[in-house]
Amino acid sequence: MSEIIDRFTRIRWLVGDEGFEKLQKAKVLVCGVGGVGGVCVDALARSGIGEIVIIDKDTFDITNQNRQIYSEAVGAVKVDEFAKIYPNIKALKELITPKFIENFDFSKFDVVVDAIDDMAAKIAFANAAPKKIIASMGGAKRIDASQVKVASVWQTYNDPLARKYRSELKRSGFQGNFEVVFSTELPQCKELGSFMGVTAVFGLNLASLTVKKILA
Repeated sequence: MSEIIDRFTRIRWLVGDEGFEKLQKAKVLVCGVGGVGGVCVDALARSGIGEIVIIDKDTFDITNQNRQIYSEAVGAVKVDEFAKIYPNIKALKELITPKFIENFDFSKFDVVVDAIDDMAAKIAFANAAPKKIIASMGGAKRIDASQVKVASVWQTYNDPLARKYRSELKRSGFQGNFEVVFSTELPQCKELGSFMGVTAVFGLNLASLTVKKILA
């Protein structure tokens, strides 16, 4: 095994030279860089993924600071802040809609990470990249990180967003299967209250699934 000492030494020790080469050659798309997607992107960038394309239209506002990394830059474009830090990140400031997804080329990506909230776009993603996608369900309204789970999209429970997601997938004619991150904890509030202890765990699970998919 290589004895190179650099920023990726520890991940190289974990996955070996061959595994790390796979990570270096990988291209990952992450859609949405909020409380969930942002942590996912950060973990992937620190793990040596060769190219990460991130898409989000939003700018940081003060209410993001309870859970979103780099959100101290209030008013800044979210994707641009990530690109400033990591040279392997390419930023696209775009509104993600079904029309945008229809015209987007997913062919060059090894993994597509869906960390957005818009249901129509989530369904479009699943149908556009059924063998590459992993997705986040509802991370808001929860406080117990121990109840965050990974399962087939068809085996989630206690998550209203995931229930609607399954229903809309079936309505769209989707017949595939892929893994999602969700929580078994029932929502704790009506508003979109959020806690980084949960949303970050969602993002880190997405990063873990991404790495495992690349190494498989």
